[in-house]
Amino acid sequence: MEIRGATLLPARREDVELRTSDGLTLVGELALPAHGDPVATLVTLHPLPTAGGFMDSHVIRKAAARLPALADLAVLRFNTRGTSSPRGTSEGAFGDGVAEEADLAAAMDLVSERGLPAPWLLGWSFGTELALKYGRPHDIRGAILLSPPLRRATEEDLRGWVGDERPLIAVIPEFDDFLRPAEAAERFAPIPHIQLIDVEDGKHLWVGEKQTYRVLTEVVRAVNPAALPLPTEWPDDEVTEPS
Repeated sequence: MEIRGATLLPARREDVELRTSDGLTLVGELALPAHGDPVATLVTLHPLPTAGGFMDSHVIRKAAARLPALADLAVLRFNTRGTSSPRGTSEGAFGDGVAEEADLAAAMDLVSERGLPAPWLLGWSFGTELALKYGRPHDIRGAILLSPPLRRATEEDLRGWVGDERPLIAVIPEFDDFLRPAEAAERFAPIPHIQLIDVEDGKHLWVGEKQTYRVLTEVVRAVNPAALPLPTEWPDDEVTEPS
């Protein structure tokens, strides 16, 4: 069967709760390969909740739906404080990218508690701001930034990555609403080792299977390149799709 937008591939999926240092409970899901151990872990950070971002924002949902099977990855996704989804509502209120520092820390605590291997941050839009501002002190292998707007992340935040040898990869849509390739090259100039990947015809929301496949390919290229190219079909009897 062709892998499409709503396709859900086999995985061990578990509802989880994250506990923040300021006493909040955040709701989320951990998806693991159906058989065997993951080779690496994606800690996903969703787009802006006040603009509709949540743990089910489509690229993050599809990463959790596909990559445990296609690339042997663990995928942790969760609602930041005050954010709701069908999974539930995380306690607290939107912190404008400040209080969410504790949310990222809570996710990394769960990664450590579960012994999940080789964690990478995968941020999308607002989630890239959290990765840039608060990811560096944590035990991560690197960070992948999808459609970074660079609105909350300051030049000081960027300069904090100078000299850090861990990979920092920014995937920039050609027609982004906030930061297009030429400006991205200027804004990210303080970080000499950053890898900028310009995506022709890309848009901020990565709508459509072609754009989704490209984004997930770049994620896997960074985290587990041995799994490329990503399959576009899966045995019918192992695929779940909404009726």
